[in-house]
Amino acid sequence: MTAVTRRGGILLAAGALLLLALGTLARAEPGNDNRAPDLTGYEKLVVDDGNKVAFMAYAEGVQIYRWNGTGWAFVGPEAVLYSGDGDNDEVVGIHYGGPTWESNSGSKVVCAALERATPDPTAIPWLKLGAVSSEGPGIFHRVTFIQRVYTTGGLAPAAPGEVVGAEARVPYTAWYVFYRAAD
Repeated sequence: MTAVTRRGGILLAAGALLLLALGTLARAEPGNDNRAPDLTGYEKLVVDDGNKVAFMAYAEGVQIYRWNGTGWAFVGPEAVLYSGDGDNDEVVGIHYGGPTWESNSGSKVVCAALERATPDPTAIPWLKLGAVSSEGPGIFHRVTFIQRVYTTGGLAPAAPGEVVGAEARVPYTAWYVFYRAAD
């Protein structure tokens, strides 16, 4: 193969990649973000117009409950956030009470629950959360909304606690979808 033939093949491949990229950008316009989760049947969890997906993270952790003598009271979450599904993916941050999400880069967002839905009665609810505060540079800077979706586990124990103050740490997983205002 000559240098001219190789160069032509490289230019043709580069052109095809450019067309593919332009097509992808056209489909990912604000309000029509192809990364947003499918919420068919749970439309109340859809994020307000004018926002777009900024980041997604897979979470593995626990939901913490404390026995108060009559029932299990929710204490808070503890989870590690991954850049993918947790299999050999990069740790990007943590999630803890507040509820708060904090990135390795130093950004932090605190939210309040706005809406909830229970697609799976054996798992904690899916949530739409609104940002109360956001600080620091990084992936959570200027986050406006978060959705917790595709949850597994995390429900309070069915059996009563043995003593008042007993703590239960129930494993859960979820996907968190972070939104920012569309520019």
